[in-house]
Amino acid sequence: MKGGKSKAAPKKADSKLKTKSAGASKKSAKAAKDPNKPKRPASAFFVFMEEFRKQYKKEHPNNKSVAAVGKAGGDKWRSLSDAEKAPYVSKAEKKKTEYNKTMQAYNKKLAEGSNGADEEESDKSKSEVNDNEEDDDESGEEDDDE
Repeated sequence: MKGGKSKAAPKKADSKLKTKSAGASKKSAKAAKDPNKPKRPASAFFVFMEEFRKQYKKEHPNNKSVAAVGKAGGDKWRSLSDAEKAPYVSKAEKKKTEYNKTMQAYNKKLAEGSNGADEEESDKSKSEVNDNEEDDDESGEEDDDE
């Protein structure tokens, strides 16, 4: 009886693994990221870390560990009061509003660009076809002249 149960368990595990691998293939089929898309704004913590890294490097010039800087920054951030965090929060909010404006402009360009780009490509292809026909006609005329 024990042998039968243990054999059934791996089959269930195998079926779970198969579904996970199928899910992984769906993720890899995502569309490529647009390099023109604006980057997300930094949070208040990351705004704080920009300044903290500079200070930390001055105080500890021999330290090359990124983890040590991050850990010290996290500890310092947790120890700050809300009043001390306020300037970083306000800077982060300003960056977020700028990001929202640029995203609106970006989305507008995408909406216009997708329709306009198709038309432009078709016009270009038409002109290229016409150019090739004209080239053929000209070359034919030249052959007749000779």
